Amino acid sequence: MTAPAAPPTLRRRVLAGLALLGALAWTCSHAQAGAERKVLRLAFTRAETSMDPARIVDLYSRNLTAHIFEALYQYDHLARPAKIKPLTADGMPEHSPDYKVWTVKIKPGITFASDPAFKGQRRELVAEDYVYALKRFVDPKYKSPVAASFLETKYVGLQALFDAAKGGKPFDYDTPIPGIRALDRHTLRFELEEPRPRFIESLAGSDLTGAVAREVVEFYGDKIDGHPVGTGPFRLKSWRRSSEIVFERNPEYREVRYDAEPAPDDQAGQAILQRFKGRRLPMVDEVRVAIIEESQPMWLSFLNAQVDALATNAGRVPPEFSSQAMPGGKLAPFLAKRGIQGQRPLNADSTLAVFNMDDPVVGGYTPDKVALRRAISLGYDVNAEISQIRKGGIPAQSPTVPHTTGYDPRFKSEMGEYDPARARALLDLYGYVDRDGDGWRELPDGRALTVEMATQPDQLSRKLDELWKRSMDAIGVRFVFKPAQWPENLKSVRAGKLMFWELASSAASPDGQPALQRLYGPSAGNQNIAFFKLPEFDRIYDRMRVLPDGPEREALFVQAKRLSVAYLPYRYIAHRTDIDLLQPWVVGYRRPTFWLEWWHLVDIDHSQRPRR
Repeated sequence: MTAPAAPPTLRRRVLAGLALLGALAWTCSHAQAGAERKVLRLAFTRAETSMDPARIVDLYSRNLTAHIFEALYQYDHLARPAKIKPLTADGMPEHSPDYKVWTVKIKPGITFASDPAFKGQRRELVAEDYVYALKRFVDPKYKSPVAASFLETKYVGLQALFDAAKGGKPFDYDTPIPGIRALDRHTLRFELEEPRPRFIESLAGSDLTGAVAREVVEFYGDKIDGHPVGTGPFRLKSWRRSSEIVFERNPEYREVRYDAEPAPDDQAGQAILQRFKGRRLPMVDEVRVAIIEESQPMWLSFLNAQVDALATNAGRVPPEFSSQAMPGGKLAPFLAKRGIQGQRPLNADSTLAVFNMDDPVVGGYTPDKVALRRAISLGYDVNAEISQIRKGGIPAQSPTVPHTTGYDPRFKSEMGEYDPARARALLDLYGYVDRDGDGWRELPDGRALTVEMATQPDQLSRKLDELWKRSMDAIGVRFVFKPAQWPENLKSVRAGKLMFWELASSAASPDGQPALQRLYGPSAGNQNIAFFKLPEFDRIYDRMRVLPDGPEREALFVQAKRLSVAYLPYRYIAHRTDIDLLQPWVVGYRRPTFWLEWWHLVDIDHSQRPRR
């Protein structure tokens, strides 16, 4: 006889307890080793989906791969504003006057981490590895969620390769194309159909655009996502999916020394540089990432010194504990007394709710459908989300995010408003009224109006669900919730199977245009998870790509933002001010603005650890 399943709440508590016990066991088992080895212990709030760059779109997985693979260029860890500098490239790129042709030299002698795929040979990084890695993103076999971004760059010949493989034929990796090619062993040449003044930004950031060796992919086949092999400072040691990922120092990592260029008046940055300049990287021996989705176990794990840092968007301080951590924006005295470090910058990110524009209820471009989305937007208590749930942040007014071009703190729109009276008036005006007296509005044709909102079974999502329901109850719109794990919701929204969902998005470069890709028609089903299609918007977007930064491009940003507000395929909600907390023994941390690589740039000072 099968025993009855435990109630969902009990199961969640059991899982949360197991996560906390697992973190404690992990700490105890490595206490002795920690005295000799420098182990950085982290925790993520969501599980990873893959470690194959061609299959990744989520931030959590990208935080992992950024420390294994290496792009041609990187962002200076301490420079503010952001500054790009070479990583595996030998100097900055050369480009033609029209920004269509870019040439990059690669440093000779860089090698991949050892792997059975190399059959005992040391494998040097060559230009062809970047050619192969970039082509993988548009191989239909991988169904890469960022394929549209690479096709949108318009590398000469890449679209033809993609089109030839769409009918089920194997993707042609062997035929050279002008757009991405190796001129020799250490020289890359990119040729673009249109000017790309900011093309270098697409070559910086190792989470997606790092070099991949073809023989590794062919050696592991369908299991490649569990065998990431790169040239970076760390390599994968062990992986228990959705539980714990362990990285170790890559013993074959070349000699790389700490260097940075903080601003002269940046006292904190200058102090970090003075302490670490010239140190060989990475400075830690091992990084352990535990997946702790529930907020209370996450918070307790840090307070009990079982986690060294709650830092970056992947493993931040749970919002419900923000007031305990930094009341009034200042580090709590009980944490300061323990030497814990706290930072709270304004993120280059946004929380947003996405409407499926193809959905017969919430989608569409007619005035009545726009009115419904506007009413839902105006009826949602954005101020409560920021102050009561996220415990900090500012209302978002448009798709662009702080620290990027196109973002203007003076730009105000209906997107940042909470006005339930106007929401009810809009619904009344367009025929969304309660005809049967049951307290819920119907569609203009008299059919039931029900909005299905996707969600996750974690504490933060439950609080957001409660706020959405309370807000929508107040304007008479029935909301029902469909819970699933976050990776499943991501897969479903990209397939056009969700009606409505709230998530978050972070900038990956100083340019604000990638945030607008969520509304670009050709990216529907990839970055454009709303499936929004508006020719007028697409024309603006296409023009922005080829223009250098300046007043003309800024004016187009304003037009694009106004269209996003007018049609409302997304309800942008808040730019977060997440809290980063670090134990006293974690030294040298500064929150990355756009990039994700930082583990190799911090040190563990065992003298600051309390005696066990």
